[in-house]
Amino acid sequence: MKHLKKINILRFAIFQAVLIALIGIICGILYSFGGFFIDLFVSLGFFTPQSMSTPGLSFGTVLAFGALIGIPIIFAITGFLLGIVEAILYNLFTALFGSLNIDFR
Repeated sequence: MKHLKKINILRFAIFQAVLIALIGIICGILYSFGGFFIDLFVSLGFFTPQSMSTPGLSFGTVLAFGALIGIPIIFAITGFLLGIVEAILYNLFTALFGSLNIDFR
């Protein structure tokens, strides 16, 4: 039985940033391509929107592909900051309540 007494704050924050950025890539792909197909279907006349909030393919469709870059960056920054907070809180709570027991087999 091993005890996890302390987490390296910077390494955990980097790990968290990479992990959350990968989730951001998936979300960016879903957002960009989902919006593209909706705009494409509206442009081809498969369905008409209730309002003109989606006029079909336009410059907004091109801008939505910026989500492929923007969302992972925003998620990575958020993950990094949350990783710092989580590691600091873990280190504080282990000092007060004891360490986490991990069984490596």
